[in-house]
Amino acid sequence: MIDRSRDNLLRLRDVTARTKLSRTTIYRRIAAGTFPPSTPISAGLVAWYETDINEWIANPMGWRAAA
Repeated sequence: MIDRSRDNLLRLRDVTARTKLSRTTIYRRIAAGTFPPSTPISAGLVAWYETDINEWIANPMGWRAAA
């Protein structure tokens, strides 16, 4: 299991700024398995792990969700 205790969480605003993707495109790619999924952090609030987003930025065309 991955230790996420020191990993930063990014909100949607930060993810869209880093990836230059729209909200709609991000959620469409999550459904297709070509973008890191969000993690619920409270009721109605989600975030992404920074390392997942950095890995996607490094290889956006080759990134696939872990099986």
